[in-house]
Amino acid sequence: MKKLIYICAAAGLMMACQPAQKQETTPSPEAFVRVSGPDLIKPDGSKLFIMGTNLGNWLNPEGYMFGFRKTNSGHFIDEMLRQMVGPDFTNEFWKLFKDNYITRKDVEFIASTGANTIRLPFHYKLFTDEDYMGLTAAQDGFARVDSVVNWCRDNGLYLILDMHDAPGGQTGDNIDDSYGYPWLLESEASQQLFCDIWRKIADYYKNETVILGYELINEPIAPYFENVEELNAKLEPLHKRAVKAIREVDNNHIVLIGGPQWNGNFNPFKDSKYDDKLMYTCHRYGGPATKEAIMNFISFRDSVNLPMYMGEIGHNTDQWQADFCQAMRESNIGYTFWPYKKIDRSCFMGIPAPEGWEKVIDFSEAPRATYEEIRNARPNQEEARQLLLQFIENSKIENCVPQEGYIASLGMKQ
Repeated sequence: MKKLIYICAAAGLMMACQPAQKQETTPSPEAFVRVSGPDLIKPDGSKLFIMGTNLGNWLNPEGYMFGFRKTNSGHFIDEMLRQMVGPDFTNEFWKLFKDNYITRKDVEFIASTGANTIRLPFHYKLFTDEDYMGLTAAQDGFARVDSVVNWCRDNGLYLILDMHDAPGGQTGDNIDDSYGYPWLLESEASQQLFCDIWRKIADYYKNETVILGYELINEPIAPYFENVEELNAKLEPLHKRAVKAIREVDNNHIVLIGGPQWNGNFNPFKDSKYDDKLMYTCHRYGGPATKEAIMNFISFRDSVNLPMYMGEIGHNTDQWQADFCQAMRESNIGYTFWPYKKIDRSCFMGIPAPEGWEKVIDFSEAPRATYEEIRNARPNQEEARQLLLQFIENSKIENCVPQEGYIASLGMKQ
């Protein structure tokens, strides 16, 4: 039976990794979403007000979406799984995870909620030969993004590509799967790789009108560091360098720029005129659900006369979300809520925890600094493997629980 599961998984991976059909003709510039002052304009000339969700956890695993706490970044999760069930089964788990966590049915459901845009977080390693999510030297980044492009096209959705995890780390916390410091801002090698990857992605998707734009880096420079102002000053020059690399091959797509300190600080940005297709993206969790609470974003947007979009928001009550969505609509700030799917609630689709899942959580939380500690904490391997397979099964859309109040609070069908 287990062999059959693996055979099916391999077949599914081959199907999922078929490349998208590339457009044979070069679209005109008018075929892409474009910037007009603080607005986004669709090809038909009408205004696009972004509403939708993020496909977080799929191509950039985060611990809390599995119910983990200390094991909270991608490489922490991978290491924990290898300690618990071995490297070969972990590789199989990641294949099954990528094949089943997000599928065409998920995108169809997102479209049915009234959403018009999906933000797709991804790890830079998907476009390199580095080890990541069970693969080495044969990463499937383009194939995975191609599948979402096709699903979005078929369902009338736009797609934002978000490099959530950049070379060297741009944040210095678990969300960028780094090593505790934003070395991207200080490493020439990482910056060159960062620009090379974006150039490669832009060259590949330069004619793809489903893609709204490229979000260069997610939530750069956490506020924890003593030299935070020095790091902040290095961000805009890096943006300009990456934009230049993109424009060598793609002059059509919008480039999205987020501020340091959780996409919340736009003071370091002094030049908004180095490209004619820029927009800005902010994030916010908690606080008052009022227009006044985002006046810093509104004021910056108005000062540069470019669009502002709330790329991440959520994890709150339905009433708070409804109130804040109204404030964002009144402020002309579109939004994609975080995340689409995770274990439990506070998302579009809740994944039911497998019965006995706490055994996996317990191992993830246990001391594992020595081999003795790993041996003492490890649960029964066969039981752990079955729990991981059950998590995959539960994460399929037909087994998830739609969070109807959460979705309704976003007002996407108004």
